[in-house]
Amino acid sequence: MRNMLRLKNLALNNTAKYIFLAITICALVFFLIASNRLVRQLSAQERERMDIWAQATQRLAQADLDTDVDFLLNIISQNNTIPVLVSDSNFNILDFRNFEMPEKTVEEVTTFDQLSERNQDYLVNRLQQASGNKSLEEMAKVNPHFIRVEVYYNYPQYIYYEDSILLKRLSWYPYVQLVVMIILALIIYSALVYTKNAEQNRLWAGLSKETAHQLGTPISSLMAWNQYLDSLGTERDITEEMNKDINRLSVIADRFSKIGSVPELHLEYINATVEKSLGYMASRISGKVKIKMDFPADDMGVMISESLFEWVMENLTKNAVDAMEGEGEIHISTGTEKGKVWIEVKDTGRGILRKNFKKVFAPGYTTKKRGWGLGLTLVKRIIEEYHGGKIYVKESEVGKGTTFRIELPAN
Repeated sequence: MRNMLRLKNLALNNTAKYIFLAITICALVFFLIASNRLVRQLSAQERERMDIWAQATQRLAQADLDTDVDFLLNIISQNNTIPVLVSDSNFNILDFRNFEMPEKTVEEVTTFDQLSERNQDYLVNRLQQASGNKSLEEMAKVNPHFIRVEVYYNYPQYIYYEDSILLKRLSWYPYVQLVVMIILALIIYSALVYTKNAEQNRLWAGLSKETAHQLGTPISSLMAWNQYLDSLGTERDITEEMNKDINRLSVIADRFSKIGSVPELHLEYINATVEKSLGYMASRISGKVKIKMDFPADDMGVMISESLFEWVMENLTKNAVDAMEGEGEIHISTGTEKGKVWIEVKDTGRGILRKNFKKVFAPGYTTKKRGWGLGLTLVKRIIEEYHGGKIYVKESEVGKGTTFRIELPAN
């Protein structure tokens, strides 16, 4: 029942993440579509305005005495935002407006003809670069921004226009908005994860310290009872065995008291520490489980909390025994690589699917009928948060076994 509840909580957490991700994606898609639609509508409006501007230009060129010239001039003069130019049938630029022209000093330009010639050259080069070095005549055939107007019989003019500065800026707006929303979503998600982790850390610390506190009273009582039994002349073997278990409980209480606070790290030799940690487990596991240790001749120094590191090794060894169902071989080896000391624990158990390599360290994840699924979570916390190291599943094959690897900074 407890395992079922843990799995349900894990599933709910994953579901909440998927829901948040789905809502974020839907919001991004909605705003992107809405912004693109707005840009398209503004672009269509500018096209309509230019069509009206072209018709007004054509009517003005064909004006007679009855034509309302002031009205046409008013239409033409109202365009103060859209860059537009007019060329003759030979694609010589006759007039332009609203283009950002390069600044010319008095010394560089002395006559109106020079100014006009330079401006024409600049505009022609600008249009050709934007169209892949096509001539204005070629552009007029394929570019929808060219509008042909009939000024006189067989004497057309061409009006070319560009998107206004406002529309160009708005065309970038959806992408800027997309980036901003992605950043905002990442910030919100990071804040939620940070809050959740902080809450878990407080829970870990509180639970661990409370456990250490609760163990203190019965341990003190057991020590007194053991001394009392010894004074009554109880067999020495019995009191010594009881004393070993009392010392073991004291070690466990000390370990729990260190969770949630920064433990003191001391220089220890890894081979000796690993061998010591396995001493307790070796006498309490099935004789069908063989523990093989492969250590280099030179021991390696690392900065660790000995009691917490022994807890890590005990958890990994116990998990290996459970995975082998009490029968098999555990191979423990150490070494150095690229400024790191590594420890590998390899078993011949049931193995782990590759998709679960990271899940095994998640709180509540377990394949056992009994257990809280916190052992490997605790191991990961001790190695990575307290020792600045790394632990991961190096390799695993279903039905053949699993290798866990710990990496610690070398002293």
